[in-house]
Amino acid sequence: MRLIGAGSHPDRPQVDHDLIFTVPNILTVLRFMGVPLFVWLVLSEQEYGFAVLVLVIMGSTDWVDGYIARRFDQTSKLGRILDPMADRAALLAVAFTLAIAGVVQWWYLAALLVPDAVLAIASLIYFRSHPDLPVSIIGKIRTALLLVGTPLLVLSKLPIAFTEVYFVAAWTFLGFGLIGHWIAAYNYFWAILRKGKELKTDDGGRG
Repeated sequence: MRLIGAGSHPDRPQVDHDLIFTVPNILTVLRFMGVPLFVWLVLSEQEYGFAVLVLVIMGSTDWVDGYIARRFDQTSKLGRILDPMADRAALLAVAFTLAIAGVVQWWYLAALLVPDAVLAIASLIYFRSHPDLPVSIIGKIRTALLLVGTPLLVLSKLPIAFTEVYFVAAWTFLGFGLIGHWIAAYNYFWAILRKGKELKTDDGGRG
């Protein structure tokens, strides 16, 4: 079964519509809303079991909204920007929460945050806003690995069987996810520079 790009139609190009209220965009907003719920469950209630459930639902909506958007021609300019922002906000907020709870070390949060900070600064310098770049295959795989590894890591902290297996599996996914995170950030950084220089060249030509 095709996972990346599922629901796309090879016989016709994808068009990003000027739509706001679409099912994929609503699912993306719901993914945003899952973040404070996860934070509350972990830090206030110490309900790690329910926290894992929230992570699984959040991770599944990341795939489902993309599938629906491509399958039913509901891709939008807003969704192209909002979806990766939701993923990034969720990953960072969850990592920050788990660091506070002592589930992960602070270096893990730094490994996620530093590349994003560099990209944010580059985007502000060149565009003063979101660069609106297409999501790369490496970026999609990175997100999937982190979204799978995180709930497995939380599961390893529960008083259940096979916690060692969950722990090893979690860090296998997270380790490869972090490598993909830095590779994707490197590629996005140079894409930002190229697009920024092209825009400056075009503005100079029109001037």
